[in-house]
Amino acid sequence: MLQLYYHPTDASMAPHMLLEELGVPFELLLVDRANHAHKSEAYLRLNPNGLIPVLVDGDTVLYETAAILLHLADTHPAAGLAPALGSAERAHYYKWMLWLSNTLHATLGLYFYPERWASPDHVHGATTVKARAEARAGQLLEILDQELARHGGAWLLGERFTALDPYTLMLARWTRHFGRPARELPHLGPYLQRVLARPAVQRAYVTEQIGAPPV
Repeated sequence: MLQLYYHPTDASMAPHMLLEELGVPFELLLVDRANHAHKSEAYLRLNPNGLIPVLVDGDTVLYETAAILLHLADTHPAAGLAPALGSAERAHYYKWMLWLSNTLHATLGLYFYPERWASPDHVHGATTVKARAEARAGQLLEILDQELARHGGAWLLGERFTALDPYTLMLARWTRHFGRPARELPHLGPYLQRVLARPAVQRAYVTEQIGAPPV
């Protein structure tokens, strides 16, 4: 059985939603962050970075959210959560998956952990990093909004729901306390509501006890 090491609303949220979409048996294993379980010797053997999530699929142990999403979609092709190999649509799927991971997700990491990027002797360093990260993330949300406006489809890739959409919802939810959160953008807001309305997403929200605002 697939096992997902998770913590509610962490970066494990997107794989959790995708597992619900797949409808396959899986086990959720809570990583108790309050007790620093993600830094324990046992967990570091699974992910030496000490980050959540980790997916265990038989002998395969994966970390990095995007890698887990790609693997789940590829190992369950009948679910149709990724475009056909070699297609132009598949190329754009890779592009957006890497953009979500390397660009938006990474920028939000700066927002939530600014102290990692500021000199301890700079009084306002972390505050500055956080403010700049929010501003940059706002620009990136505009790119998503423009893409949805450009193609007019229901999902990030157009007419096809893919592994990109749970990832986008998760990252957008992390902006809910921004001055202008993702839900307030004209095309991104309705898109997020469409993703949120999916039964699989709702099941994950209930399990993780995610309350308002949902995005």
